[in-house]
Amino acid sequence: MLDDGDDIHPLFHGAPATTEFRKLRKRIVRQTREAIEQYGMIERDARWLVCLSGGKDSYTLLAVLHELKWRGLLPVDILACNLDQGQPGFPATVLPEFLEKMGVPHRIEYQDTYSIVMDKVPAGRTYCALCSRLRRGNLYRIAREEGCSAVVLGHHRDDILETFMMNLFHGGRLATMPPKLVNEEGDLFLYRPLAHVAEEDCDRFARAMRYPIIPCDLCGSQDGLQRQQVKQILDGWERNAPGRRQVMFRALMNARPSHLLDPQLFDFAGLTRAPEKTGAGTDNDGDIPKLR
Repeated sequence: MLDDGDDIHPLFHGAPATTEFRKLRKRIVRQTREAIEQYGMIERDARWLVCLSGGKDSYTLLAVLHELKWRGLLPVDILACNLDQGQPGFPATVLPEFLEKMGVPHRIEYQDTYSIVMDKVPAGRTYCALCSRLRRGNLYRIAREEGCSAVVLGHHRDDILETFMMNLFHGGRLATMPPKLVNEEGDLFLYRPLAHVAEEDCDRFARAMRYPIIPCDLCGSQDGLQRQQVKQILDGWERNAPGRRQVMFRALMNARPSHLLDPQLFDFAGLTRAPEKTGAGTDNDGDIPKLR
């Protein structure tokens, strides 16, 4: 990837020239492209609503998608969108100024979901579930108004792993954030192109590019969240066995229904032995007695 002259999107102006950063950038772009292709996210001439919170992940997402589009590898129209949820102290001018400077088409939407969350969620309970539902509903509305076919989020590999662990420990199910799904109304896709990208890489990339990162004070202000606890567990495993996260992530891509216990996914009752091994078809056949 050459950055000489005008051969670079403005989001990459000022990128560090070090070999380490170039490798990081190349890895993130490659992994994002692989996820887009592997999960069939591209619809030619589609329009994507790319959600920008101001965090490291969404900045990385925006930059990499524009990189792919700049290289002619992503034939979609991109509209960046920030949903200002009315959190006290939120620096409302940071993202509009950044997007204007970078020449990125965007829409800034103000909806005071913060007051609703604070009013509805009892003291001591986490805000994430209600906050997420309200945010998602507004983003779907905006996508429809803007003629977009997909809402694109910045969830990365570690978000997917943490969600899997939370469902395992607290939800009693094997499930996580899919890289691609259709909303309940059936009219919009939801994509997560950073599904293969590590959180650490997003952090290193956004900080190296000196993007104006905005923390989420609403969720970040709560202690003892289940997700934080799961993150600590994964961090401990990673310290003791480097690469553990990637091994776990590969497992999510290598599910074997016949080696789990869900009869909705695999027909255990209909499983039979080969006839030549059992002498099937002889007069000894009979009905299988029912268990009492």
